[in-house]
Amino acid sequence: MSANPASATAGTGRQSGSGFRIPKVPFWAQIVAGLVLGVLLGWLARSYDIGWLYTTLDKVGHIFVQLLKLAVAPLVFFAILVSITNLRKVNNAARLATRTLLWFMITSLIAVAIGLAIGLITNPGAGTGLTPKDGAKPDHAGSWLDFLTGIIPENVITPFTELNVLQIVFMAAVAGIAALQLGEKAQPILTLSESILELLQKALWWVIRLAPLGTVGLIGYAIADYGWDLIGKYATFTVDVYVGCALVMFGVYPLLLATVAKVNPLQFFKGAWPAIQLAFVSRSSVGTMPVTQKVTERLGVPKEYASFSVPFGATTKMDGCAAIYPALAAIFIAQIFDVQLGVGDYILIAFVSVIGSAATAGLTGATVMLTLTLSTLGLPLEGVGLLMAIDPILDMMRTATNVAGQALVPVIVSAREKILDLDAYNSASSSPVDDEVRDAEPVNVPVAA
Repeated sequence: MSANPASATAGTGRQSGSGFRIPKVPFWAQIVAGLVLGVLLGWLARSYDIGWLYTTLDKVGHIFVQLLKLAVAPLVFFAILVSITNLRKVNNAARLATRTLLWFMITSLIAVAIGLAIGLITNPGAGTGLTPKDGAKPDHAGSWLDFLTGIIPENVITPFTELNVLQIVFMAAVAGIAALQLGEKAQPILTLSESILELLQKALWWVIRLAPLGTVGLIGYAIADYGWDLIGKYATFTVDVYVGCALVMFGVYPLLLATVAKVNPLQFFKGAWPAIQLAFVSRSSVGTMPVTQKVTERLGVPKEYASFSVPFGATTKMDGCAAIYPALAAIFIAQIFDVQLGVGDYILIAFVSVIGSAATAGLTGATVMLTLTLSTLGLPLEGVGLLMAIDPILDMMRTATNVAGQALVPVIVSAREKILDLDAYNSASSSPVDDEVRDAEPVNVPVAA
């Protein structure tokens, strides 16, 4: 006889004599439902000029993004600091860090090559009807001087108030290295930092659980504001970005997993899909970072190594935003402004993509990276204005590709270094978001007799 009859039916979603549990809808299904509902509401708002619905969708999406951004500055700082100090617990830490950076560069080079190839084949700027007059200079443009000098902050407060993630990463890296040098003397600070990081991640999990609602607002607003007509003007370019990202995510990554890591690619996507899906909706690598780290650990990557590689990747590993997109955008803008690009220019694009990817800083959008690429090539910065309108729609696929790569590289490096838990990798399936919800809620809800 069971000591607790209620527990016998816990998780079944059925009513018993002592309790009832509402069936849980998988997180991925909630996101899909949000996408469908968002498209429908956006179409209604635009087709029938429903002002209040348009405003509501805008506010819902904006609030969700703001909640994600609220935790970005402290999350990045403490995640990088803790991740660097955690390397002391890992054997061959320097080797792992070097291999991680090397694979970041290799996959970025492959991604930018695919972007360039697609752009040269499809000529995305031809036949659009757009002219240089349609462009406008961005308010802020990136340059190599700004990039290099902007790494070091003027004080410790401004990077957090202005959300300069690159400077936050710099300060966290310095603090982490200093803590390693201090040894035991820094342990109280490290213990406090680990506690703060766990607190921030827990709070961010609550925000992530709102992602289905945020999806309705973000997708609905995009449809209501931009409509299908705008997408039509950028049809070739939009398809190029999505196809390029898809080729990298579903072509290159599986090939690397099968040939280099020698693991089942389908199992990778089965385990990593919750992070990829959330990245598509949120358009934020940093906002998705807790989910990315969780799925990476579930795929068998040691926790100590994942806690370094994922935060590092969330701020520097951008195959979508910093490789495929700027390559295609440069070709697109060059064709609009009738500028001929040569082999040397394509090499420069690849160089910028590999070295300057940290400029994207894991936030929504890739304007800084694009202006950095254009200024390096000598292309008119007014070209940025041509792409701003369509950017949110492109950014969804770009960010999903970013996050897929951020989970991929730790798996490859772990497999190559023989530290990947293959049993965990082959069994990873459940959504970490669903597990967080399940762990946070009581097992049984009593029902009055």
